[in-house]
Amino acid sequence: MKYNISEIFYSVQGEGSRAGRPCVFLRLQGCDLRCSWCDTPYALEIKETATLMSLEEILGAIAKFDCNLINITGGEPLIHKNINIIIDALLARDFEVTIETNGHADISIANDAIRIMDLKCPDSGMSKFNNFKNIDYISKKDEIKFVVASKADFDWAMKIIGDYNLESKAGDIFISPVFGKIDLEELANLVIHSGKRIRMQLQMHKFIWDPDKRGV
Repeated sequence: MKYNISEIFYSVQGEGSRAGRPCVFLRLQGCDLRCSWCDTPYALEIKETATLMSLEEILGAIAKFDCNLINITGGEPLIHKNINIIIDALLARDFEVTIETNGHADISIANDAIRIMDLKCPDSGMSKFNNFKNIDYISKKDEIKFVVASKADFDWAMKIIGDYNLESKAGDIFISPVFGKIDLEELANLVIHSGKRIRMQLQMHKFIWDPDKRGV
């Protein structure tokens, strides 16, 4: 059994509650959505073969780095057949496993990992594909992220947080600006005055390295 792997690399986690920590990234090739602001277009096409790797090869590549934090990302990792085998193998080896997922794929297959789930705002062009049934599986160990490109996106996120009572279900709830698309001071003020248990985040890696640089 082989998995279609876009890249495996070692860097700092640039987002979420683990931002700033050294992290191994396992990026799978292929996504079922096409967000307007996607920053990994090279990993979108599921029919494109990047590098086919067995579970043993994946584990061997990860073992080269002295790091316990693993982020499984994409593309969209949860659309891959037997992805749970990778997740279970990493958990059995006592890795801290986080999964970046797009809010459309079924997250229930990754119950034992830490899920960081996007809910797609309108400006992404993909909001109609949000699978709100996934909220039933969210727990306090999981995180929810709204990537916002405008105040309209922010207002939509606030409505969804209220309508689905996300503050009582998820761990951290992040508001993440699309890089270069929204005034950061304006967004910070919106977060400050929202009255909700939310956190603003910036993509740290895009400030350290060139925003289009891969492998960081």
